[in-house]
Amino acid sequence: MNAAEFGKVAVLMGGLSAEREVSLKSGQAVLDALRRKQVDAHGIDVDKNIIKILLDGGFDRVFNVLHGRGGEDGVMQGVLEKLGLPFTGSDVLGSALSMDKLRTKQIWISQGIPTPLFKIMNESTNFDDVCNELGLPLIVKPNHEGSSVGMSKVVQAADLSAAYKLACKYDAEVIAEQWIDGDEYTATILGDDPLPLIRLETPREFYDYAAKYSATDTSYHCPSGLQQQTEEELKQLALTAFHSIGASGWGRVDFMCDTKNNPWFIEVNTIPGMTDHSLVPKAASEAGLDFDELVWRILSFTNNTDNKL
Repeated sequence: MNAAEFGKVAVLMGGLSAEREVSLKSGQAVLDALRRKQVDAHGIDVDKNIIKILLDGGFDRVFNVLHGRGGEDGVMQGVLEKLGLPFTGSDVLGSALSMDKLRTKQIWISQGIPTPLFKIMNESTNFDDVCNELGLPLIVKPNHEGSSVGMSKVVQAADLSAAYKLACKYDAEVIAEQWIDGDEYTATILGDDPLPLIRLETPREFYDYAAKYSATDTSYHCPSGLQQQTEEELKQLALTAFHSIGASGWGRVDFMCDTKNNPWFIEVNTIPGMTDHSLVPKAASEAGLDFDELVWRILSFTNNTDNKL
């Protein structure tokens, strides 16, 4: 395609989720890249008037860079399908499932894809039982948040209650998950191709929000340091994990490898960060794609829809 064939492109960013600030940075980076490629791109900071803005704007397609709820969970995808606007990333089902850590894990378990043990927590949960079943340390997280928002590592049983209360600030559904000792990896999926793996290192307790977006002491290893055959096997397993929940277009699959080199899949991000700290551009660079070409490729994978009002 040439730039004119994309038509008028809306770049959706910001929104109302807990990941708003990251989305604004990602969106601006994408907008700048599209304009450098001569695409007729227009940035939109999404609010409650977004349907009217899209209807009145004469847009031909959408590059969705809304992170978190309302943008990454199937809600915006449903709106765009109903408006008949082709958009980047996964459809309603793939987006909704990937944002739901519990349902993602349940599908993976049914497909034989390894994922850490977990427990759903609520106000009646016996915290001692959770610790006894999953062991310590463990990780507590909101079920529907990204970017490590509301997550805590729990080392002592006495700290589990506070971790649960923090996660509850972001979601009514909270998961306690088995802690995996080992290296953390991420696999970028572009179309149907997994890009080179990245191995992450942080001096923090885990790869939290600060490590992802502001810390200067996070290390990214790409090439990952794995043997070629091992990396290829893990890339294909990541692609299987991605497709198993109906994800498509582009995204990122996060997993751990324990001290015995066994993989444990954690989650799928269908609209990963596109900031200067983000992982997808780093993997693309290792694969020979600069940022502008990466953004162009993602835009070329837009979903088509026949549901136009």
